[in-house]
Amino acid sequence: MTTPIPSTPIHTTMNQFVAVGDELLVGGLPISQLAERVGQTPFYAYDRGLLHSRVTELRSALPDGVKLHYAMKANPMPAVVGFMAGLVDGIDVASAGELKVALDAGTDPHEISFAGPGKRSSELHQAVAAGVLINIESFREVSILAGISLKLGLPARVAVRVNPDFELKGSGMKMGGGPKQFGVDAELVPELLAKIGEYKLAFEGFHLFAGSQNLKAESICEAQQKSYELALVLSRHAPSPVSFLNLGGGFGIPYFPGEKRLDLVPIRQNLEQLANRARQDFPDASLVIELGRYLVGEAGIYVSRIVDRKISRGQTFLVVDGGLNHHLSASGNFGQVIRKNYPVAIGNRMNTKSTETATVVGPLCTPLDLLADRMTLAVAKPDDLVVVFQSGAYGASASPHRFLGHPEVIEVLI
Repeated sequence: MTTPIPSTPIHTTMNQFVAVGDELLVGGLPISQLAERVGQTPFYAYDRGLLHSRVTELRSALPDGVKLHYAMKANPMPAVVGFMAGLVDGIDVASAGELKVALDAGTDPHEISFAGPGKRSSELHQAVAAGVLINIESFREVSILAGISLKLGLPARVAVRVNPDFELKGSGMKMGGGPKQFGVDAELVPELLAKIGEYKLAFEGFHLFAGSQNLKAESICEAQQKSYELALVLSRHAPSPVSFLNLGGGFGIPYFPGEKRLDLVPIRQNLEQLANRARQDFPDASLVIELGRYLVGEAGIYVSRIVDRKISRGQTFLVVDGGLNHHLSASGNFGQVIRKNYPVAIGNRMNTKSTETATVVGPLCTPLDLLADRMTLAVAKPDDLVVVFQSGAYGASASPHRFLGHPEVIEVLI
């Protein structure tokens, strides 16, 4: 009888994956076998078991009465969206292209919301015709929607995206507070609500999104509380009762050494308090949490193959067949102020004892094409597989695929 090779967890930042022997397992498959199945590198792989586990975990942490929406801008791959549509309560989209994917996935149009600061008239036509909720972000949109509604003979379902007068403290990307292209400044919302009533649009509620990628539960709770209070004040000017209140998201995932996972316990307690208050303040309303990265980010990996191994003045370079053209975030050129390494490993040498300090670079003619800068990795050679973890969000769709004409990346859901 063969003795099973024990599985070993990966570094705590990405302990959702395990390795058997030297092979990383993804969706139950050894990474080398998965690469053969995909048929080429580079590729992204998303583990549906991890997606399901994350949603299940979050559902157990959310109080009754709070809906969970997937912000598909984090990962709009149609197969991923189709899978997520069966797990969450609704989908949030940011373009007509994303709207088509959400509708094709079978999402109930009543549970689709459409946000974005520059919606074209044609996109607003599509949204009204589809019957989805449109998050208004300017006075311009009100008059256009009134004309569309009259032309199509259909009610334009609307909520107001509010630019609050506060920020989500400690967020990786601030989406509210101060001058912003997103939403309508809170102090102007009463005037906007009057216009919505004047044009007889079907007002449903408010959308507040203060920031993203936050690992501090207390900051998220504070933003939720302030968002709720602001919505309560603004609701006094609304042309009809609030039936939709999107408190945003902001839930982060750990990428770098020293970062700790988000503690959901205080967030649950805070949302329970708000849900209890809402039964009196907004008896007809659904509270919504909108999450993207938190739902999909840790379920994905980016895999490239080593093409060359070079030593330059004492520094080891592993040159792989894909880089910032496929994974701009990991290169540090998608929002990082000071570049830090994503978790990276040699996927087919996970338990190799021999290590070295190496730099992983892509094939592009720019020094920005950097996936790992002087990291401790297993000693690797050409044809080995480099894996970038935490790659399920803002990966393929957020990268300049056509830069320098290299082949596009493949995405698979397994």
